[in-house]
Amino acid sequence: MLPPELPPLPALTRAEAELIDRYLEVVDLVGRINPAQPGDTYRGLRAAQALVGRATALRDALALMHRRGETELHAATLARALRVLDGERRTARVSLPPCSDS
Repeated sequence: MLPPELPPLPALTRAEAELIDRYLEVVDLVGRINPAQPGDTYRGLRAAQALVGRATALRDALALMHRRGETELHAATLARALRVLDGERRTARVSLPPCSDS
C-alpha cells in the first residue's frame, strides 16, 4: 500500500523556496543542538559547526529576496509550504519538551 499523497506545495517564487529550504536546514540543526533533547555532545557540536554555514545561506536567501523587491513575507503561503515539508515536526524539536515534573 502506498503512503498517502502529500498536498501540493503552494506556488512560491524561487527565492521563497530557497528561504523555506534554508530555514528548515537551520531548524533541523538547532533541533540537534537543543540541550533539552536526548543525544550526545558530539552530535550537538557537529550541528553547531554546520549552523554557521546554514545561517549564512539563510541570510543570503533573505538578502536575495530583498534585492529582488520581495520585501514582504507572505506568511500564510509560507506556513502552508512549511507544513507540507513537515515543518511542524521539525520545529517542535527546537522547543522544550513538556514538563514531566508532577
